[in-house]
Amino acid sequence: MAGVREQGRLVRRYILENIDSNPQHIVRSTAFQFGISRQAVNKHLSRLVKEGLLTAQGTTRNRTYSLAILGEKLVSVPLTDETAEHIVWRTEVEPLLSDVPKTALDIWHYGFTEMLNNAIDHSSGTRVILQIRRTVRAVNVMLSDDGEGIFRKIQKTLGLGDERHAVLELAKGKFTTDPDNHTGEGIFFTSRMFDKFAILSGNVYFSHESPGDEDWILENRDQESGTLVLLRLHNDTERTTREIFDQFTVDSDYGFSKTIVPVDLVRYGDESLISRSQAKRLLTRFDRFRTVLLDFKGVE
Repeated sequence: MAGVREQGRLVRRYILENIDSNPQHIVRSTAFQFGISRQAVNKHLSRLVKEGLLTAQGTTRNRTYSLAILGEKLVSVPLTDETAEHIVWRTEVEPLLSDVPKTALDIWHYGFTEMLNNAIDHSSGTRVILQIRRTVRAVNVMLSDDGEGIFRKIQKTLGLGDERHAVLELAKGKFTTDPDNHTGEGIFFTSRMFDKFAILSGNVYFSHESPGDEDWILENRDQESGTLVLLRLHNDTERTTREIFDQFTVDSDYGFSKTIVPVDLVRYGDESLISRSQAKRLLTRFDRFRTVLLDFKGVE
């Protein structure tokens, strides 16, 4: 009997973990994965619906399922000298994540406060819109400000020829437009703590996804004002803040002393990496680190 209950738990966990990526064929894939009938899978789906973890749409034959929204909030936060990121976290975000495991909660605390602090100190905007949405599997948070735009600001500060060049500087780490008051570590570490970290600003979309450390730069044809940051983290993540910090520390006395630079971010589209100007862009600010690893993934 215990074996039957354990298999049922595994079946329902499989459904919850795969429903987002395979909603149309979840019955067939689950039946194949566990060697059970479609009728048995439908019983597990019905149970998850009754428990409020899934929602169902459509008739019996064409029914589709999706993860239920367990908590959702939309908040407008003014960007003033009095705005404090730790207070916004404590009053608006943390209560919605009260039962999230501590490992994930620690990551959310660090990442959210860092991103909101960036908007407060650097965006030159008047407000930021926060959208928080959670399911049994993960939490998504979006922060959208009406400021100058992060890539455009970095472009102006460094005198870069293109907003896309700014992404490479963020990927290296230790860059800030306000060095007297900021270390430039927040975006670097936040991007590596979350399952998905993305920034949309101006005509540039940058995304970093873990595991796998996949980096993407896409051109957004519709010019976007301000900066939109997307954070996504699975509730059962095994990643920890300490683990991420330690990955980029050569010696505990030196703090953030190591970086990994995706070389593929230097180029646009299918262009070859052969010019001196590309090399100069890549090597800029390497002297800030004791150790620099070049990641040639995707580069011939």
